[in-house]
Amino acid sequence: EPLINAVGGTLFKAEDIEYGDITLEWDGEPAVGVRLDEMVSLDRMVGTVEEQLGSPLADLDRADKQKAIRMLDQRGAFRLRKSIEDIGEAMGVSRITIYNYLSAIKSDD
Repeated sequence: EPLINAVGGTLFKAEDIEYGDITLEWDGEPAVGVRLDEMVSLDRMVGTVEEQLGSPLADLDRADKQKAIRMLDQRGAFRLRKSIEDIGEAMGVSRITIYNYLSAIKSDD
């Protein structure tokens, strides 16, 4: 527990593990979960957006992909290293498409 507190995480029961959490195992079985509240995780951001939109990024239509990009941008996803490429891969689009979506968001604002 002191280590979890030192890295800004939360320790909880294995049955409460969510997408993006870290599972600690004991004898090959999930024992507890750790959620790193203070650390930014692109996987966690993408998982949250997918949950909110009700579908994996790759399955979204164009309008929802643009909405997902806006949501990820608001969460700071594109400040993370390789995020353009990783999100493009998750969506099944090129990084140029991601840049176009971001450009459209900036002009709308």
